[in-house]
Amino acid sequence: MNMRNFALATTALVGCLVAANGAMAQSTGSQANEVENVVVTAAGQRAIAGQIVETLPKSRASVDAAFLASQSTGQNVFQSLNLLPGVSFTNNDPYGSSGGNLRLRGFDGNRVSVTFDGVPLNDTGNYAVYPNQQLDAELIDRASVNLGTTDVDSPTASATGGTINYVTRKPGNEFGGIADVSIGENNYRRGFLMLDSGRFGPWGTKAFVAGSWQKYDKWKGKGTLEKKQFNARIMQDLGDRGDFISLAANYNENRNNNIRSLTLADFRNFGKNYDFDSVCNPAAVSGVVVPGNCSNYYGRQVNPSNTGSIRGSALFHLADNVRLTVDPSFQYTLADGGSQLGTISETDGRVRGTSGLAGKDLNGDGDIADTVAFFAPSVTNTRRYSVTSSLIWDLNDDHRIRVAYTGDYGRHRQTGEFTTLDAQGNTTNVFGGKDGHGVKVATADGSFLRNRDRFSIAQLNQAAAEYRGKFMDSRLIVNLGVRAPFFKRELNQYCYTLNASSLAGVVSGFNVSCTTQTPVVTNADGSVQFVTGTAANLKYIKPYSSTLKYDKVLPNAGVSYDLGAGSTVYASYAEGFSSPRTDNLYTATLVNGKGEPADTRPETTKTYDLGYRFSSPTLMATAALWKTDYANRIVQSYDPDLGISIDRNVGAVKAYGFDSQAAWQPEEYLTVTASFSYNKSEIQQDLVNGAAAGNVIPLKGKQIVETPKYTFGGRVDWDITEALSVGVQGKYTGQRFSTDVNDEVAPRYTVWDLELRYDLPFAKSTYAQLNVNNLFNETYFGSISSRTNALPIAGVTGTGAPTYYIGSPRTVQFTLRTEF
Repeated sequence: MNMRNFALATTALVGCLVAANGAMAQSTGSQANEVENVVVTAAGQRAIAGQIVETLPKSRASVDAAFLASQSTGQNVFQSLNLLPGVSFTNNDPYGSSGGNLRLRGFDGNRVSVTFDGVPLNDTGNYAVYPNQQLDAELIDRASVNLGTTDVDSPTASATGGTINYVTRKPGNEFGGIADVSIGENNYRRGFLMLDSGRFGPWGTKAFVAGSWQKYDKWKGKGTLEKKQFNARIMQDLGDRGDFISLAANYNENRNNNIRSLTLADFRNFGKNYDFDSVCNPAAVSGVVVPGNCSNYYGRQVNPSNTGSIRGSALFHLADNVRLTVDPSFQYTLADGGSQLGTISETDGRVRGTSGLAGKDLNGDGDIADTVAFFAPSVTNTRRYSVTSSLIWDLNDDHRIRVAYTGDYGRHRQTGEFTTLDAQGNTTNVFGGKDGHGVKVATADGSFLRNRDRFSIAQLNQAAAEYRGKFMDSRLIVNLGVRAPFFKRELNQYCYTLNASSLAGVVSGFNVSCTTQTPVVTNADGSVQFVTGTAANLKYIKPYSSTLKYDKVLPNAGVSYDLGAGSTVYASYAEGFSSPRTDNLYTATLVNGKGEPADTRPETTKTYDLGYRFSSPTLMATAALWKTDYANRIVQSYDPDLGISIDRNVGAVKAYGFDSQAAWQPEEYLTVTASFSYNKSEIQQDLVNGAAAGNVIPLKGKQIVETPKYTFGGRVDWDITEALSVGVQGKYTGQRFSTDVNDEVAPRYTVWDLELRYDLPFAKSTYAQLNVNNLFNETYFGSISSRTNALPIAGVTGTGAPTYYIGSPRTVQFTLRTEF
């Protein structure tokens, strides 16, 4: 019997809501705490053979390595979770390197705690997660999704909407490896190699090393996407009680050209293939006024990143019934994105500075009459130190107590040093003038041009405790927990900031001025003014520092009861908390002559789940009702032109829904899986937009943006012969509103994918695989950058056109893979 498809059905989909098991947990502490509930889901082993009687009382989803291997190689793990109920992910290109947009029961990705071997991956500033920076799928042992709730030791001050956790494979006990090569449309090329050392040395140490490279062309327009990744892990077992120590490393490098997102008008006027310009020919002529040009050039639309991590994990038995787990880590990030075009007049005050000169010739044409174009990235450089630790005490076979601590310290430097362009209009360095990567652009007084300059420290200290008890011959399971995050953010703004009170009606591409020039006016309220062309009358706040503190006690509880005959019911309750993001906090207002963040209110949630699950040797099914109440619901959208995330507080929101799925194996050679979700999210009040009477945005009763009300997913796997198998999967996504007032909508769509695999007879564990993404070439709107309103509203100033990433067309990929 070919067990591949059976593993796909039972572990990839029906793990959702059913197998809330310890193997799917995020940290060593969570895995150790839940180890007795492990559902055996290794490749070829049955996950529905009656081994899931005991499960955690919460809604959880999971996929394993067998399912990940069925997807396109090089694909990011979030795309592979898209068939699970409650999950909506839109990819920006067919192979996953352009990123995408994650929604989990309506929560955006910034509200979902993402961890990698227990290490927090959400950005320390805006809490974003970046799909193209995730671990190669060949190395992921399993990935899990908590729908709507966090684990008790989730290392986060931002997650109100659940968790996504994935775990690296362990090194093999024997020497061996995995190798695969792939080719595909859009000039796709990828290679991956992983080597297991097997056990070596006097203590039976084991390790693996792995590397991958991929590169391909954008599916529309000019440009490429290239990714390099290196991974290693070394592991030492200690004794025969499961104790171990492990050290792992990851390095990921992306060099991508952006794909253009379109407004609805762009799509109608130019079609889905509309993209950035392919050429740019700037010229500088003495005595001639040259404006800044090539603003739509693809070479100034890049998305580079260098990321890396070192991750430790350890489990020690302090006594027969007491265990200690420790997961330390260090992470490094250097990245930028968005539109990196910077233009500046040669007589601008930022160019003159304190020099007293009329300007500076920036392009070398002998005059100071031009507006000159530069590469002006928004660079983020982060160094992050974290540790998560748990002490687990088994009082007896039926009762357990766990206490946990998380420390997370991130130094978050955000700069925007200009650098030069070459003769074709391309940047001379993708990180601009950051720390010697490229040449800074000097001003007349010897300073340098930059579009932002700020530094923040994010520090989380979190305590947690959990009790787990089994009653009535283990048929009743009770979990009681509490998580108490104490979060501090230090803000240091080194540029002048536009006062929030003077922003009404101002149309500008920036809210700060990074300059050495001396203000010409200091107002009574402490604000200052510069005479710099169009910014002559704007009030600025002087550079400032501020410290904000947040803390919250977050209870969670769950109970499950085994009804017998494969049926279980469960219920859970959890509270969530999310502190404001840096982009929002740096929007300052003047308070007592000093800059202070304009809106410091945290978002909070209360989530309730009620579920039922059933399992038999051939059928697994689940269903869950849920409800979430939000206070200060923050909606965030990414502006691809400015390269920043924009927050909007829409106040109280009530959301409720239904998640379900099933997997059925009518014959040994055939498995069928399906999932369905319903989500209703309703804003509870209108939004006052300014002090003037009648300036109200009508939000009450509106649906939350970017969240489909209905989604359907499913997959069929058929072993045609012992060697040949086929898998077909599809996902229906209902319409999604792209504005808060629901006056523009992205239509519903369905995408089908095909997988065809043939096991080669001349080599063991070797197969050829054909993947076709978007089989029927559906044209659809994928990721959305939402806005408040697209159409005019009486009494409300301004409108904004949402933008959409168009879904990539049908794409074919071929892979040859071997294990040895």
